[in-house]
Amino acid sequence: MNVLLVEDHNVVREGIHLLLETGDGVKVIGEASSLSDALASDADPDVVLADLVLGDADGSEVVEALRKRFPEARILVLTMVDNPTDIRRAFGAGADGYLLKDAAGEDLIEAVHRVAAGESYLHPSLGVSLAQTAGSGSGSRVGTHEVLSPRETQVLRLLAIGHTNAEIAETLGVAVRTIEAHRASLQSKLGIKTRAEIVRYASRVGLVELTANG
Repeated sequence: MNVLLVEDHNVVREGIHLLLETGDGVKVIGEASSLSDALASDADPDVVLADLVLGDADGSEVVEALRKRFPEARILVLTMVDNPTDIRRAFGAGADGYLLKDAAGEDLIEAVHRVAAGESYLHPSLGVSLAQTAGSGSGSRVGTHEVLSPRETQVLRLLAIGHTNAEIAETLGVAVRTIEAHRASLQSKLGIKTRAEIVRYASRVGLVELTANG
């Protein structure tokens, strides 16, 4: 898969470039040190890997501009910004994945592959804080899922973000069979069966804010 790398620190960009090309089938076809450079690029990437903080733009503005310029590409954010509000805004602006720069190299390669395959990606370390704060704002639509226990609600959010049962179990420090039980219970209570239904339900009640193509 072809990747356009958008990062304003030269040394960091060079390191990420080298790391990416250790991944099977990953090729960096372009680099940009600013949003304006990225928008002017004639690259045709499958994935745009971009920081949220650039010299000429920051936050969801970066994602919005990249989504408009590269409508067919998947947008993966790699940043030091770990605020849940900024994470939700990035997804709302069109991001398909989000992880931090202190993630392991294999996590970055996995994230690139997963978003390129059409999945949404959020590193488990971020998933916990996002799940814990989702729906806490004054404009939240949360309320119709009150039949669920707090842990079932947390599992629902993490499933909707895109995590597997095993990933959720590792993140929450419980056995996989415990997550399977929570999942079966919440699906029974809500009358939903598939992951797609989980995502639609969680989005509808305001537990997650993912893009329609994420």
